Amino acid sequence: MQTIKEYVQSNKDRFLEELFALLRFPSISADPKYKEDVVKTAEFVAERLKEAGADNVEVCPTAGNPIVYGEKIVDASLPTVLVYGHYDVQPADPLELWETPPFEPTVRDGKIYARGAADDKGQFYMHVKAFEYMMRNNALACNVKFMIEGEEEVGSANLETFVKANKKRLQNDVIVISDTSMISMEQPSLETGLRGLSYVEVEVTGPNRDLHSGVYGGAVANPATILAKMIASLHDENNHIAIPGFYDDVIELSAEEREALNKAPFDIETYKEDLGIGEVWGENGYTTIERTGIRPTLEVNGIWGGYIGEGAKTVLPSKAYAKISMRLVPNQNSHRITELFKTHFESIAPKYVQVQVKPHHGGEPVVTPTDSIAYKAAEKALEEAFNKKPIPTRGGGSIPIVALFEKELGVKTVLLGFGLDSDNLHSPNEKYGIENYLKGIETIPSFFKYYAELSK
Repeated sequence: MQTIKEYVQSNKDRFLEELFALLRFPSISADPKYKEDVVKTAEFVAERLKEAGADNVEVCPTAGNPIVYGEKIVDASLPTVLVYGHYDVQPADPLELWETPPFEPTVRDGKIYARGAADDKGQFYMHVKAFEYMMRNNALACNVKFMIEGEEEVGSANLETFVKANKKRLQNDVIVISDTSMISMEQPSLETGLRGLSYVEVEVTGPNRDLHSGVYGGAVANPATILAKMIASLHDENNHIAIPGFYDDVIELSAEEREALNKAPFDIETYKEDLGIGEVWGENGYTTIERTGIRPTLEVNGIWGGYIGEGAKTVLPSKAYAKISMRLVPNQNSHRITELFKTHFESIAPKYVQVQVKPHHGGEPVVTPTDSIAYKAAEKALEEAFNKKPIPTRGGGSIPIVALFEKELGVKTVLLGFGLDSDNLHSPNEKYGIENYLKGIETIPSFFKYYAELSK
């Protein structure tokens, strides 16, 4: 029997080539023109699961993109682990900012550059290869089920229906998700919470058509200007979100909890240098770690209106638009926050424009326990792999399915991520370290082993 390290080293090139093949699929769920590529990606994932040794592998149709399911039940008396991941990716725009094409994976300085490299193809595929090792070496200590979906980047709209219709098939003892990050390869960590999400699009309409800015400028309100003023008013002078009721349900952490959170290694100067900024920004009275983990936020994700092509066109636009996301913390509810935003944004619109708020999607914040058998198993597996005990952290991102799993399946999730915050998720030049990828494959079998042992 080969050790996992031996197996990874002897199969390293194959593991990388298989991941590269997966990354070449432009499985962009936000754009319908990639629908065929999305389906092909699902079929590719299903084939790899079959090859690894999974049974009952199925590409399950939904009202949107298909969900890939597979399982291996070795002994009904053993605990069952459900591995969740997603094969869809964010749009690659703006393409001109990529150093190499987003769907032609390229290795530079030990990192794989491609859209989806870290989010989430590289991370969920670690589980497929770890499962392959456990199957070929008779080392699978738990039953395992895989559910890899294709709509996470657009809100997982059809996943709730699938979960509710397949509760018996999805029954498990713990869910493992690798779609999060660690502090660094020198200091492993385990995320113990995720922020929720409320995502909206706003439209501001002024005159009934685009106008000549010389003939009408100064006499008719410019929707782009009004939108900019409305957005600017959403934060006060302390960078506090100025929507009435927004913070009503926020649970404030104690001084002791905040002190423990800020013990995580963090160098503010390195942080600023990496981002190319002169200073950080955020809600007064909180550290950068707190602002990105335990505090709610409101951010403009895109803003446009009028003429944005080459050259000049002196136009006063009829409409202006923005996409806005709000990250939420425990006890906040995405539906309530969406309504609060809509009511407030409509109320601050001046009479010379009309405003429409269109909700897109959302998800609820979650906190995972650090005293569970599953967390302790993940902690032991990471400590064994990195020779250092992982630090518990709070994640700034959102995975809406985590709250749904807890509600519908009654189980908690372990966030066993191997990415880094610097992996350029959702940005040009997304990357994932080869070391991270291989280390993840090495660590996952240990989680299964320790989870089985601690469950006895």
